Amino acid sequence: MIDTPDPRRKAAAPPSDPGLEEARLRQQAIGVKLRHLFDEVVNEPVPDEFLDILRRADQRGAGGDKS
Repeated sequence: MIDTPDPRRKAAAPPSDPGLEEARLRQQAIGVKLRHLFDEVVNEPVPDEFLDILRRADQRGAGGDKS
């Protein structure tokens, strides 16, 4: 079967299209900002209360303290 192009479909924008390049730059800027934001969150210390909850859960899972 021969694949014929559909005249109703728009052709993909060529790589030199300024609009496409602008969209890529915008996406890159968003990606950089998101990585920076999430890096800050990942590097925040874990609150002591949360660590206590995790320790108690580990002890219960290992058959330790049931309180």
